[in-house]
Amino acid sequence: MEDRKARIAVMVSGGGTNLQALIDAQKSGVIKSGEIVLVLSNKADAYALERAKNAGIKTRVVSRKEAGSREAFEAAITAALEEAGAELIVLAGFMCILSADFTRRWEGRIINVHPSLIPSFCGDGFYGLHVHEAALSYGVKVTGATVHFVNEVTDGGEIILQKAVDVEEGDTPETLQRRVMEQAEWIILPKAAEMVCGRIVRGEQEGRQ
Repeated sequence: MEDRKARIAVMVSGGGTNLQALIDAQKSGVIKSGEIVLVLSNKADAYALERAKNAGIKTRVVSRKEAGSREAFEAAITAALEEAGAELIVLAGFMCILSADFTRRWEGRIINVHPSLIPSFCGDGFYGLHVHEAALSYGVKVTGATVHFVNEVTDGGEIILQKAVDVEEGDTPETLQRRVMEQAEWIILPKAAEMVCGRIVRGEQEGRQ
């Protein structure tokens, strides 16, 4: 079917700037093989939920604390994803590490954006500003962002897209974070989502990680 779209669920924890980039890309036609059908957050006060509501996208909150255990938390997420008919899960600033059981269940169907050029500055403990602090303290001249498939190894799945960003004299972790978002994350995350959605729609997306 020519107009079939893959159903995308976006998982968020914070402000949702990457979610906004996905919403804008869907409106502008960068994402044409997929449609965001659910935004799920582990935090009820995440501004990303407002962005979703403003765009007319269904939202769901699944609290780790209220769920009690990791198993119950992931079971509630899985139920919400299945209810929405999700075919692709995009982690856009989702600050919970997912278990191997969860990632295997959705093998080849979860993508994440990381604010460095993997394999630099990635893995356990490298998230948010920590990544940019590490890049600056190491003195690299080029950093960037990576979109990758998610597997049981933190930031360890197959790379889909990368984009380099120059480190400038006088950069702080905050200025570098902003430039990496604007020049890399907001560009390659929608592109990668479209690539994977295209494969899903064509029936090619099986068993990748």
